[in-house]
Amino acid sequence: MSASPDPVSATPAPAPPPPPAPDRRHGGRPGPARRDEADRTLPGQAPHPRAPLLAALDTAAAAVAHTGRSDGTPCVCETATLAARPDATLVRHGPVVAKAHAPGTDPVTLTHRLETAAANPHLFLAPYAPAPTPRHDRLVTLWPHGTPVDPDTPEAAPWEEAAALLARLHRTPVNPDLPPMRGPAKAAEAMSRLTRLLPPDGRAPTGHALAVHAVRAAWRTLPPWARAEAPRAPGPAALCHGDLHLGQLVRLPVGSWRLIDVDDLGLGTPAWDLARPAAWYACGLLPYEDWDRFLTAYRAGGGPAVPPEGDPWPALDTVARALTAQGAARALAKAITGGRPLDEVEQSLVDACARMAAVPAPRPD
Repeated sequence: MSASPDPVSATPAPAPPPPPAPDRRHGGRPGPARRDEADRTLPGQAPHPRAPLLAALDTAAAAVAHTGRSDGTPCVCETATLAARPDATLVRHGPVVAKAHAPGTDPVTLTHRLETAAANPHLFLAPYAPAPTPRHDRLVTLWPHGTPVDPDTPEAAPWEEAAALLARLHRTPVNPDLPPMRGPAKAAEAMSRLTRLLPPDGRAPTGHALAVHAVRAAWRTLPPWARAEAPRAPGPAALCHGDLHLGQLVRLPVGSWRLIDVDDLGLGTPAWDLARPAAWYACGLLPYEDWDRFLTAYRAGGGPAVPPEGDPWPALDTVARALTAQGAARALAKAITGGRPLDEVEQSLVDACARMAAVPAPRPD
């Protein structure tokens, strides 16, 4: 098995050595963030004061967790706020997690995605119900709790398992009612957010001007479909996750892994689901050994995104570039908002964008 050493740059320059991750927890490798420990209550402790949405999510999860219990014994379930972001809020109550999806989420579209997850429990963590319920102007879904990937043991990251799940997902018969996979749209949203942070004249703050120029230039090299300005790339559509990274896997009590987070699930170009690991490898953030494990397992599972043998980069170059630009745009937005310089990982993404801008992405024949 062999792969190009520096596919994003499309030049013979070697990839930079893997820099350390910002929080130093991943041994220099990108991975899932540790869930928030600050809003956790243990049995016997008084719960933290919660906003109405958090309280509603806890109540919804508790109702499922305590189904069939009528003996009046006090609840001893551990509870925690797993995430509280504008696009998603998750609360755990014992074995159940309640999720409030992003404001404005279309209920019909989300229902199609939930139905797909429920119909494929060998691939996805299955929801407790195949339709969301409204609470506090948000759509809420309920899920079993699973064990996430441990960020402190990157050597045990389930790259083979993730690849095998993707290969099976991409070979699953498609439902024509499914919406498009949201990967390109999310990349475009990251670029739009960066643009909104700039002043009207478009000039970046001192210290970030060259970085902003590099990211925007790299973005312009992408074909319209990768910028969400046109339908998907030429070729057959596949069922795609749309936002694959290690934080999107959980282990069931029986030990097998499942995909989570259906918000971006839909029909699209299957290579997009390989884009983030490919981009990390191309930027020097993912060791070759881990990338090879992932790619080899995907091919062994019959995944259609890349040819079964030979160089995979003609199929992955565009999507790896798109995810690199997306990651760099998000990094710059955080740095500009926080009034700070880029860290080493963020700078590596921007450096890759500078190389990308010099060599346009290949266009389909």
